[in-house]
Amino acid sequence: MPTLNAVLETALYVDDLTRARAFYEEALGLRALFGNQRMCAFDVGGKSVLLLFLRGASREDMTTPGGTIPGHDGQGPLHIGFAVSADELPAWERRLAERGIPIESRTTWSRGGTSVYFRDPDGHLLELATPGLWETY
Repeated sequence: MPTLNAVLETALYVDDLTRARAFYEEALGLRALFGNQRMCAFDVGGKSVLLLFLRGASREDMTTPGGTIPGHDGQGPLHIGFAVSADELPAWERRLAERGIPIESRTTWSRGGTSVYFRDPDGHLLELATPGLWETY
């Protein structure tokens, strides 16, 4: 059986790409790798990429010089969990509070990890999770 190494990309679909890009850059400090009128890609910790697509703008196949990217889209509030260190979680909570972003929930896990949950401007559920959440994290 060949091995999967990691989740490289994950995507969210947003109604206002300019608003969403500003949120992820300002509130979460993510660095944009690429952006156009259709989508924006962010580096997440030098290990993965968060893609924001304008809802409906990626339904059709997209032909590039290197090949075709099949169409895709999504509806409704989705979920992404970001890994953070336990010692930085209080700083993240302060950063969210300073920006008027309410924490919707806080969970302590049986393995010792903690998660805080909040929403982006499109209603997607975002999680900041410390080690001790999963057997693999």
